[in-house]
Amino acid sequence: MTDASHPRDIVLLVDDSPETLGFLTEALEQSGFSVLIATSGASALSVVERITPDLILLDAVMPEMDGFETCMRLKRDPAVAQTPVVFMTGLTETEHVVRALESGGVDYLTKPINIDELRARIRVHLTNARSAQSARVALDAAGRHLLAVSADGTVRWSTPQANRLINTATGSDEGLRMVTAQIARWMAARNAASSTDNSFSIDQDGSPSLQLAYLGAVGPDEYLFRLTAASRYTEDEILRQHFGLTHRESEVLLWIAKGKSNKDIGDILGLSARTVTKHLEQIYVKLGVENRASAAIKATNALHSS
Repeated sequence: MTDASHPRDIVLLVDDSPETLGFLTEALEQSGFSVLIATSGASALSVVERITPDLILLDAVMPEMDGFETCMRLKRDPAVAQTPVVFMTGLTETEHVVRALESGGVDYLTKPINIDELRARIRVHLTNARSAQSARVALDAAGRHLLAVSADGTVRWSTPQANRLINTATGSDEGLRMVTAQIARWMAARNAASSTDNSFSIDQDGSPSLQLAYLGAVGPDEYLFRLTAASRYTEDEILRQHFGLTHRESEVLLWIAKGKSNKDIGDILGLSARTVTKHLEQIYVKLGVENRASAAIKATNALHSS
C-alpha cells in the first residue's frame, strides 16, 4: 500500500503492443508505480499535455511515428524536457542504440524486458532526475544567471534570473531565442576552429549587451553558460568622470538613461531594489536633480556630447 503522503511515481508507458502494455502495466503497478498508457507517439504527446510523468518507457518501433521521432518531439516540450526517457525495443544494432540516445533517451532496454532490471534502471533514472532538478532549484534560489543548451542551441534549462537578464538586456521577450541562436553559431565556430576561448559577447544596437562565459558540458549534449550584463566601460567612464560618480552609480545611471526600471536594473546588475534606490538617491544629489527623468536627460546629454 502506498503512503498518501508519498504519492506514486508516474510512468508513461508507450507501446503499440497490447500484450506488452498489459504485461508491463501489471509489473509496474505491483512495483508501486502509477502507470499511464499510450499506444502511439501521437497519443503520448497528447498525454503529456495534460499530465507530466516522472519517467517515460518508450517503444522504439511503432507505426506512423516511431519512438525516436516521438522522443524528439517530447523533448521540445519544456514541461517534459527533463523527464528521463528509457527506450524499449528488440533492435540491438549500435546505430539504433546511438539513435535512441541522440534523440534524447537516457537508457536502452532490449526486449523481452527483464522486470528486475527494468525496476532497477527506473529507480536509478528517477534518482538522477531528482538530483538534477534539485540542483536547478538550488541555482534558481541562489539567483544565478545560468543557461544550459544543446549543441544546436535548444534550451535544456535556464534559471529565471537568466531569462530576466536576457529580456531586459536585449529589450525583447524574444531575446532568449536570439541568444541561443548566437550560442549555437559560437559553439559551431569554436568546435570548427578547435578554439579554447570560453567567452563571447552579444551585441545590441551596435554595442555589447550580454557577456556569456562557457562553463563546460554538464551532461550528454548539455552545455552550461553563465550570463552577465556586458560591461560598458567607455560609457561608464564618461559618466563617472562627468558627474563624479562611483563605479556602481555610473552603472545604475547608464541603465536609467537606457530607460530601464529599478527592477530591471536590479536584475541586470544583481542588486536588490533597495540598493538601486539608495544609489539613485546619491546620483540625484551629485547630478543636482530630483527625479529619474531629469537624471536620464543629463546622462544622455553627457554621453552624446563626449
